[in-house]
Amino acid sequence: MAGDPDVRIDVPASASPEEAAALVAAVEQFLRDTTLAAPAPKRTDAWTRAARLEGVRRAPDAHPWAD
Repeated sequence: MAGDPDVRIDVPASASPEEAAALVAAVEQFLRDTTLAAPAPKRTDAWTRAARLEGVRRAPDAHPWAD
């Protein structure tokens, strides 16, 4: 495919320009159809999200472990 420099599609020399274009289009469609989808990002549970938001709103010099 155009975006992947590692893929090379060799078309027989006896193929007409239309046949070559059809072959390349078919292979590219196959590659698109069989590519694995990216995994969905993991969702953060509500408690973790709330803790992170609360931590962002704290004073920058506040240390929760300090006395």
